[in-house]
Amino acid sequence: MEKNKEKKLFGLSPNIFFLGLVSLFNETSSAMVYSVMPAFLTVVLGAPPILVSFIEGFADALASFLKIYFGWLSDRLRKRKKLAVIGYAISTSTRWFLALVGNFWQVFILRSIDRVGKGLRDSPRDALISESLDGDGIGHSFGYHRAMDTIGAVIGPLLAVLLLPLIVNDYRFLFKIGFVIGILSIITFIFVRDKKINEPTDKSFTEHFSLSLGSYSYSFKIYILSIFIFGLGFMPLALILLKSQDIGLSIYNIPLMYFIYNLSFVFFAVPAGNLSDRIGEYNVLVYGFLAAIIAYIVFIFSIDIFGIIIAFILLGLYSAMTDGIERALASKLVPQSRLAAGQGFLNAAVGMSSLLAAIIGGFLWTYFSPTLALLYGLVMMGLGTIAFIHFNRHEVGL
Repeated sequence: MEKNKEKKLFGLSPNIFFLGLVSLFNETSSAMVYSVMPAFLTVVLGAPPILVSFIEGFADALASFLKIYFGWLSDRLRKRKKLAVIGYAISTSTRWFLALVGNFWQVFILRSIDRVGKGLRDSPRDALISESLDGDGIGHSFGYHRAMDTIGAVIGPLLAVLLLPLIVNDYRFLFKIGFVIGILSIITFIFVRDKKINEPTDKSFTEHFSLSLGSYSYSFKIYILSIFIFGLGFMPLALILLKSQDIGLSIYNIPLMYFIYNLSFVFFAVPAGNLSDRIGEYNVLVYGFLAAIIAYIVFIFSIDIFGIIIAFILLGLYSAMTDGIERALASKLVPQSRLAAGQGFLNAAVGMSSLLAAIIGGFLWTYFSPTLALLYGLVMMGLGTIAFIHFNRHEVGL
């Protein structure tokens, strides 16, 4: 990893600081659009809940598998910034075209293209964060980045709630506003620079693209397996947001629940990263998994808005204790020459499990009941937590 004497900005490497701003602007744009997507799909376009769930699950799975390929490509080309910029540009462009859709299948196509952009950008960007560190504190740096990303996810739905009444609930005009904000993320890349990546001593893994984990360490393999098992129970947030309807909230108030979730994420993200630097990533991940399990229990038994709010706060805590921490741990379990590819495999495990959770959870939600879907998620996350502790019992010191 490159060492340098760069002047820090607020205690961070300039690259990490500005990559945080990139994510802030992009997520503000994205969250403004996708916090209202459940309402746009179900009310304006007439889509059933199972389709809402499938669109998000498929899109996330697509992005996650592409992260493996583009992570490998980034490692082979030894380039990070260019791939990341192209990825952000693709995602941002889709928000303009959303203003033109006439049915939910067009939304599905555009959401998939958006996730292609995410698949292209995330692994090179996360590798660049790791390579931009000039000392310890990887948990703090990833925590900062995830916090900035989530601040955008807080601002986005809040702007949606404030702007919609002013534009007479014109979702399509809101999507255009989101597009303009997304342009700022691309402009901010002017201040980000690639780091010199040393020539890998073992070039065999870059010669041919492979979906095999055979050349990775045993620790990395069981880590990926553990994350996958837990993810089978964690359904897409777009589906969980519909739970607020059960206690009488208008579907137009769904962005407020998204706001609460992301506000919780922002509040806990950096402390969670700092905590992982002190007690280890494995322990913090277990605490995060338990927070998600408790959130689902609260969702099942909630009969008023206060219970729903508590549940979304707990989901925000879960995300804060897992999102950046999972990436930080993955970067420790693979050699520097495979940083981006390792991040790709992590995201593929998350995305594939998310797709399966979306299909099963969405089916149960639509054709049986939200409670049964949540019970399914609760059981699978419980099994996943047990598997994670078992597979990593030598690292977990709770």
